[in-house]
Amino acid sequence: MTKRLCMLFFFMVVPLLSVFALHPVLEAAQPDHFFTQKARFSVKFKNEISPYSIIGVFVTPGEILPIEATEKKSWNSYVLQASEGKVITTGFNKWEWQAPRKPGLYPVTLTRQPSMDSIILNIFVMIPKGQVNGQCLNGYRIGDYPACPSERSVIYGQPEGFVEVTSENEDALLSPHFKLKQFVCKQGGGYPKYVVLDERLLLKLEFLLERVNQEGYRCETFSIMSGYRTPYYNKCIGNVKYSCHLWGKAADIFIDENPKDGIMDDLNRDFRVDYRDATRLSNLIEKLHTETSYRPFLGGLASYKSTPAHGPFVHVDVRGFLARWGL
Repeated sequence: MTKRLCMLFFFMVVPLLSVFALHPVLEAAQPDHFFTQKARFSVKFKNEISPYSIIGVFVTPGEILPIEATEKKSWNSYVLQASEGKVITTGFNKWEWQAPRKPGLYPVTLTRQPSMDSIILNIFVMIPKGQVNGQCLNGYRIGDYPACPSERSVIYGQPEGFVEVTSENEDALLSPHFKLKQFVCKQGGGYPKYVVLDERLLLKLEFLLERVNQEGYRCETFSIMSGYRTPYYNKCIGNVKYSCHLWGKAADIFIDENPKDGIMDDLNRDFRVDYRDATRLSNLIEKLHTETSYRPFLGGLASYKSTPAHGPFVHVDVRGFLARWGL
């Protein structure tokens, strides 16, 4: 009886252990707990609602930003604290924050009393578009934004301003799992750099990241192959003129955890990294379109194959309507 058990272990268990030893991505099937870092309430600003403990917001100098605390238990009271800028209470758990005139990062904290649960709005006061001199902003090549088609003015209008990125602020969090430096354009040049970003893209990426982890793919953040693109850089790489990347509404993403090597993980566990891994991720995202909670994040979705320059990846954006290609 003992001999039979030993043989069973050798022929069934040992090969399985070998697979796990040679293919560490299978460990993703038993992920550690993923922390969404959501508060027990949400903050409403502009046309967005965010439940995350930290969220990036982008405004122009002197802009007045309405802020509201929202939750089911409407009787809880909140305190809004800002070290700079002007705060005006406009109603119960409602405020207006007026941005300083000087561009920079100004954290604003919304705290629920008495639990002290809080959300930080990392508010970036942008450099106005009027300071672009020719095609450059402080020596950084921006290029020319294309003329806006009237039927797409909401999507393709001229950016109101640019977030200045320096070595001091590039690690600033825009949401619990994404940093400012992940969205910087890939064109060359030193600091300062400049980006345009849409808050809804940050919310969409956090939504997708949570769902990816729920599906068993351990992932602390998406690797962003391409976030913001200046019109200059976009033209240099021969991309379409009205790419959502120019307006900070798009990101080319992949999962890079096992191992961290700069390319997509083997998501379908076939011992190779290729287009099928990108489609595994895009198929997961595609299924979300039937869910009511995903409706604010409708946009473009595409899978891309590997090239000599990069591995497979998935394009997502928040253009506001469905667009599909390369699937």
